[in-house]
Amino acid sequence: MSIAIIIVFVILALIGMPLAFALGSASLVGLFIGDMSLSVLPQRMMHAIDNFPLMAIPLFMLAGELMVAAGILQRLVDFSNSLIGRVHGGLAHVAIIAGMVLAAVSGAAVASASALGSALIPSMRKQYDSGYSSAVIASAANLGAIIPPSNAMIVYALMAGSTVSVGGLFMAGVIPGIILTVGFGALASLIAWRRQYPLNEAQISLKEIASKTVQALPILLMPIVVVGGIVAGAFTPTEGAAIAVVYALVMGFGVTKELKLSDLPTAMFHAAVTAAMVGALIAFAATITFAFTIDLVPMRLAAWIQSLTDNPHIFLMLVMLLLLAVGMFIESNAAYIMLVPLLAPVAQHFGIDPLLFGFLFVFNLVIGMMTPPVGVLLFVMCGVSKIGLNQLIRSAWPFILLQYIVLVMCILFPDIVTWLPRQLGY
Repeated sequence: MSIAIIIVFVILALIGMPLAFALGSASLVGLFIGDMSLSVLPQRMMHAIDNFPLMAIPLFMLAGELMVAAGILQRLVDFSNSLIGRVHGGLAHVAIIAGMVLAAVSGAAVASASALGSALIPSMRKQYDSGYSSAVIASAANLGAIIPPSNAMIVYALMAGSTVSVGGLFMAGVIPGIILTVGFGALASLIAWRRQYPLNEAQISLKEIASKTVQALPILLMPIVVVGGIVAGAFTPTEGAAIAVVYALVMGFGVTKELKLSDLPTAMFHAAVTAAMVGALIAFAATITFAFTIDLVPMRLAAWIQSLTDNPHIFLMLVMLLLLAVGMFIESNAAYIMLVPLLAPVAQHFGIDPLLFGFLFVFNLVIGMMTPPVGVLLFVMCGVSKIGLNQLIRSAWPFILLQYIVLVMCILFPDIVTWLPRQLGY
């Protein structure tokens, strides 16, 4: 039954069927071959999506959409420019810092890429070539799934069950996210220096820096309020996401005064589309997970892997190589939904820290969002910048390589990932 499900899914995915429907069709085939009632499909679907934590995903997306519509992104850009706009690669640094802060608001890479690209590409093209500009913004947007809150981590925690908490995964991403941000900045400076990109000649006074900081302060406080409340146990991730939406509304209507009632339907529509996509994947995949469990696939997989090695480090490297390949061809949410229920129990059997494994799993697939041939961020930036994929890939590979270097660092030195969560009691 499980083999038939896999074969049907792969064939349907390869011919271009949307992954959610490919999962659903494969589920039906599996139920038919397994001689199970077709009523299992709607039952498992409803059971999978009737889940309170899932509400955090559309709410965080909505908060990000509202922040952009409220003109908050421009304040972030102005604040970042006042601080580091005059170094080599100044505008690239501005994009990276703005991406880091936006990541702590929306939790989604694709939304961050669209917002940053629309706001910064016109200015960056005056100083840099289009490929480099787009590569920088794609890299900055990729921080959205690493720096908390992260929609990817919410999906992983949901699929992994009680072995790992959302708050713990959020905290696991803080130090690697900072390392990535600093690394992107250093790489942007190196490239700008080697290519002799011009410096920004505008003089920034201390008074202007103070003014831009005051304007950006309410925005910078938002991640502290939301993520801090989740970590402190004051509210759940879903409640934190709802607070983020209220915070964004107050900022838009009361502080920047740029948010209009007419902006709300568009923002809610975009958030609903994202939620529907993720929800459909989770719902259809639930039946496949059920069928795999009936077939004892997790136990067989664990036994097979143990026949190859009993070393947890080798197992971890094998999983990372698998995810490297998967991330190149399969959309990340589908990969979480299909692979986490299979691999997380095996990792636990090998004695690997669930927080470490969860973060590495997410990080690997996040890098896949920038990796050809199916890197979704590459296609988003090609659409925003109106450039060819080959041109973007030529400029993006140093940033992709840097992310893999940080991934290897996290594998070799796991305290980078686990130290902060453990200090906070996770």
